[in-house]
Amino acid sequence: MPRDLAESAWTLDGAMNLPPVEVIFGHTSAMREIQEKVLRVSDTNVPILIRGESGTGKEIIARLMHVHSAWKSGPFVKVHCPAIPETLLESELFGHEEGAFTGATSAQQGRVESANGGTLLLDEIAELSAGAQAKLLQMLQDGEVFRIGARQGKSVQVRIVCATHRPVEEDIRSGSFRPDLFYRISVVTLHLPPLRERREDIPALAEYLLQYYSRKFGRPVEPLTSYLLQLLQDCEWPGNIRELENLISRYVLLGPEEIVAQDLATAQTESTGSQEGAPADVSLRRIARNAAQGAERKAILQVLNANQGNRKKTARELNISYRSLLYKIRDAGIPRKGAMGKRPPGTEPETNDGRTDL
Repeated sequence: MPRDLAESAWTLDGAMNLPPVEVIFGHTSAMREIQEKVLRVSDTNVPILIRGESGTGKEIIARLMHVHSAWKSGPFVKVHCPAIPETLLESELFGHEEGAFTGATSAQQGRVESANGGTLLLDEIAELSAGAQAKLLQMLQDGEVFRIGARQGKSVQVRIVCATHRPVEEDIRSGSFRPDLFYRISVVTLHLPPLRERREDIPALAEYLLQYYSRKFGRPVEPLTSYLLQLLQDCEWPGNIRELENLISRYVLLGPEEIVAQDLATAQTESTGSQEGAPADVSLRRIARNAAQGAERKAILQVLNANQGNRKKTARELNISYRSLLYKIRDAGIPRKGAMGKRPPGTEPETNDGRTDL
């Protein structure tokens, strides 16, 4: 296994269709700590529990560890536990023998056996039934899998990675999850932070997704403007990276920038607009428009301040026309001087007739 995971980023990207490692981990301290943990545990056969909100990239981390493990030549098998009906879950996981139950006309191996020599990802592990939890615990203890109806077990060598967005400790207190299984699967735990806690990583994530979907859809796109990047960083992202990915794919397909800004405003409304005591006749369209205008005003002010109030330079960086910027400044009620500080002599933009705008 390479000492620096980033050395294999391009090989990984081509082999497993995963993002480059520097995009996955970004620059925040929390993600750098996770990268160091992944580096240490990828090549060890200990059960790992990956925790985090939906859409934070738990499966990406599991696949990354598989590629950098001694089991990389074996299969990577994912089981999304909530997607399998409870009546079929044990059979899907552990297999069955012929005649084990009505309809079992032939023997069938389960997902655990099919992952032999590789990695098994149990996504949303907290959704397992009590019976499946007991059999999984037995398999982890004995290294054997028992098909339904079998009298003897089969030895398996499987690296187990589990993932969940649920507070499993509460499930343990309620009696719906076995504490002995929890301690068995969480020898090492990785906590993935939500996207709102790693905002500085959003530009790199967005740029990677932009290029990925541009290639996938065969549609060339312009780079994301500083204005749009600021809007992205101001969002709360309750759906995390998955929500960002969906928005970028829509941007590539539909464009233009105004549609994305409206999407972001609507998302902000959905996450913050349903507070108790809100008037019943509030117009959601008006709320979305106000949210978009607020985010736009903030972005314009930031770029203006960075450019010491130079509006022509600001318009270029925001990738809009100079006249459009003037309209937006006027509509947003941005003060002529105070909000942007003092300008160095000669930097005040002028109109064609020599008068200072606004």
